Amino acid sequence: MANPWAGEVEVTLDGERHAAKLTLGALAELEAELVAGTLIDLVERFEAGRFSTRDVLMLIVAGLRGGGWQGTAADLLRVEIGGGPVAAARAAAALLARAFTVPDAG
Repeated sequence: MANPWAGEVEVTLDGERHAAKLTLGALAELEAELVAGTLIDLVERFEAGRFSTRDVLMLIVAGLRGGGWQGTAADLLRVEIGGGPVAAARAAAALLARAFTVPDAG
């Protein structure tokens, strides 16, 4: 369902698959929600393994919204994410990586 070449990551909510993507609008929304720092600080936290559950939640919400989902962080707190917290953290990291990586031309 999700197209990694388009920067998409699959996230399953209550058994339903969704394509998540950090579009420019989603990144702007994410940056506005950061308590401190910038997107670069967020990337550095993930690279160093110092990210918080709030970081994961914000990234998943932003990615889902970039993929067309109309929910909020409060909605995400009430659903089961397929694969649990570990899968959510992996999806958040993949969203960040794919947002700032240009795919090889061939």
